[in-house]
Amino acid sequence: MTNLDAPEDRTDAGRRLARKLAHLKDADPLVLGLPRGGIPVAYEIAVALDAQLEPMFVKKIGAPHQKELAIGAVADGPRPELILNERVAHLIAASEDYVQAEMKRKLEEIAQRRREYLGDRPAVDPGGRTVILVDDGIATGSSIKAALTMLRKARPARLVLAVPVLPAQSVSTFEELVDELVYLSAPSPFHAVGEHYRDFTQVEDTEVIGLLARSTAESVRQSHARPVIGNQPSR
Repeated sequence: MTNLDAPEDRTDAGRRLARKLAHLKDADPLVLGLPRGGIPVAYEIAVALDAQLEPMFVKKIGAPHQKELAIGAVADGPRPELILNERVAHLIAASEDYVQAEMKRKLEEIAQRRREYLGDRPAVDPGGRTVILVDDGIATGSSIKAALTMLRKARPARLVLAVPVLPAQSVSTFEELVDELVYLSAPSPFHAVGEHYRDFTQVEDTEVIGLLARSTAESVRQSHARPVIGNQPSR
């Protein structure tokens, strides 16, 4: 049964998180959302903080002959990052060749998805930026961990993780991986992310593409509206 205090949907969750992140507005943050479900949440945060929104691509790697069992994840970036659950990989006897082949295949899928979402626009460098990584919730956390590992190696000025919900037992783990963890609830027991929303309708690619386009258009409009400081003509 869904908690009555749970967010109405991902839009509501994003707006609630944005209020908790308001102190970062003046830091010119870069908001990275994990497609597809993390993008509607991230969009609301980006709007509230007047921030740049970009997708952060991560793909899970499934076990041989049991693809629903995740043995790790790969995150896209200048240097793609593989996070492997060594214990699970050992138990199901996933070979190094299998892992490397799956990593290559997943990176090809990511490249295709990036073209669909962004066209030829290059990925944004998070180095030196205040980065807010956003998803619609954390269950196992393998995708988030891969993304955080890649982002940390890019040397952001500050790395923040913002999610509406995560298991209580995972809070300390993620607090150690970031400079700041922001969330709405951390229940125990925890079964599924969708149980902590009143509406958890699947997000389609068309919605993601639309939100990214709207965010880009808004960023351009705001940059044109900002006054130019310095080098003003004398009167």
